[in-house]
Amino acid sequence: MKLMDYGLKPIDFQNPPQASSAHPSRRGFVMTSLASGFALASNPVLAQAIVTDSKGLVAGEVSVPVADGKMPAYRAMPAGPGKFPVILVVQEIFGVHEHIKDMCRRYAKQGYYAIAPEMFARQGDVSKMTDIQTILSQVVSKVPDAQVCADLDATLAFARASGKADVQRTGLVGYCWGGRTAWVYARHNSKLNAAVAYYGLLEGLKAPELRPEDPIDFADQIKVPVLGLYSGIDAFVKQETIAKMRGLINKGGSGSEIVVFPNVDHGFNADYRPSYDKSAATYAQKLANDWLKKHKV
Repeated sequence: MKLMDYGLKPIDFQNPPQASSAHPSRRGFVMTSLASGFALASNPVLAQAIVTDSKGLVAGEVSVPVADGKMPAYRAMPAGPGKFPVILVVQEIFGVHEHIKDMCRRYAKQGYYAIAPEMFARQGDVSKMTDIQTILSQVVSKVPDAQVCADLDATLAFARASGKADVQRTGLVGYCWGGRTAWVYARHNSKLNAAVAYYGLLEGLKAPELRPEDPIDFADQIKVPVLGLYSGIDAFVKQETIAKMRGLINKGGSGSEIVVFPNVDHGFNADYRPSYDKSAATYAQKLANDWLKKHKV
């Protein structure tokens, strides 16, 4: 299996092009609605890609009010009456494209109010970019952690205001870039019940002001239980880093855990990519489901 096959050029997560340390301009949102289909940089999309129907669901695009405008998001929830526990679904570097929308529908089928805000809406539309390094340099490297946390807070407020969400039972599931975000938001929001981080970077993305710390820097401060799901042959998350992270989260007393899947690569849950591993993805989903239930989500 190739170490990574996510774009036209290899991804160097450990040395991403750095944005200016100044806060991004508040000129407004680049994206006011979600893209359809898969991001161009994720091509070729394999026929194995899972498509979950929306039967029995209310599913589609919504608009989340934030301090400087409105942020597009994808929401899926059961069509029946009642309030549903919340899952914040946090995207890969490809934005809220079809795979992330499908993950929302999968969680909604389990009875959750699942919502994925477009976290890059201000910085750029990654769906139309064909080069992975362009996505990293022009968009991903310019997204501040403070903005991410504020947008997730706003997404929870939107869910609460809908009358359909039980925000007292809230979990977060993040993939790739969203996996790092899972650790970041778990530190930010101590009221979060639980989080699941799929192969999120633990170090290597710090930048002055924008991302002042990596998860490895604050692991012992996290109080929310986070389940880390990592790859045994991931070139971007070293095994020694994972071992260090384990020791630090144990000191913090959050009850967080890390599971490493041997002989699978970064992106093993991405069923539309060559990195997909069905056995690992299926078992990881079971672990994620059990983790969320255990912590009352």
